[in-house]
Parts: sequence; C-alpha cells; structure tokens
Amino acid sequence: LSIPLVTLCTGTRNAEDQWAYHPDNSDPTAWADMAREMEKALRLAERHGIDLGIEPEQANIVTSAEDAIRLIGEMGSKRLRIVLDPANLFERANAEQARSIVAEAVECVAGHVSLAHAKDRFADGRFATAGQGVVDFADFIARLKATGFDGPLVTHGLSAREAPGVARFLKELV
Repeated sequence: LSIPLVTLCTGTRNAEDQWAYHPDNSDPTAWADMAREMEKALRLAERHGIDLGIEPEQANIVTSAEDAIRLIGEMGSKRLRIVLDPANLFERANAEQARSIVAEAVECVAGHVSLAHAKDRFADGRFATAGQGVVDFADFIARLKATGFDGPLVTHGLSAREAPGVARFLKELV
C-alpha cells in the first residue's frame, strides 16, 4: 500500500477503557511488556521498510515526550517515530501552562516527529477542536517548523460542520 507510517498505541493496563488512565501503567512491568511488544513490531517494520509512530498520551504507558524519547533510545531503531498531539500532553492546564508543556515537548522530541495532530483541550480537560481551547497552535506549529518538521498536520475529533473553520484556522498558521 506504500504507507510510510503505521501509528501505534503504547497500551494501557486499563482493561475497561483504553482511553482512561490506569495506575498500573506506571509500573515498570507495564513498560517492560510494552517494550517487548514494540521490539517485535519494530522487527516487522524494519523488514517491510516502514516507520512506526507512537503518540504520547496521558492514558497510555508512554505518557510524555520524555517517555517517547526514552523508548526510542531503548529500542535503538530509526524506524520508531513520534506522532505529536499537543492536547494529549496534559489533562488540565490553563493557556500559559499548556504553552509551556507543549513547548518543552516539541524541544524534547525535535527530529523524531513524523506526524502532528491538531486537537485542542479546554482548561477543564475536555477535548476541543483546534483553536477553541488552551493550545497555542501558532506557537506549536512555529516550534515544530523550527525543529525542521515538514510532515503532515492532521486534525481529528471534530464534526463535518466544524471542519471548514478548523481548516481555515490551521491553513493560516502553516
């Protein structure tokens, strides 16, 4: 199919809801189990010439940019890449806190991002369409560009009715 990137979830110990936090995600055995499976996936990726993209998410084992870089280092494969969604880097934050968290994450993962997401959050933690919440997308995109990122920016979690406005908003920034 000539697909250059397959995105993966790094998993959760929450058997009831893959999008909800579980305290066992931070147990070292969760990391070890995930890393063992990631090694298998990377062998397949190497064999087929594709990259694997992992997305730091609060409900997963890889929750932060630092975790993602740790995993890349441990795996030792150039095939492991990052999908960066600023809204998944925090649960609740005001605009200043969000800007700081996202800025630090972009700096941390510089050179490893293959795909960026444009999803937003309200300060109370609810997800929002890009441009409606606390994520400073102008800053996020400028920082990504400054690291040399020129990959796709994909928005999701919005209705068809919202899509034209979000497309206009993002187009002005890129």
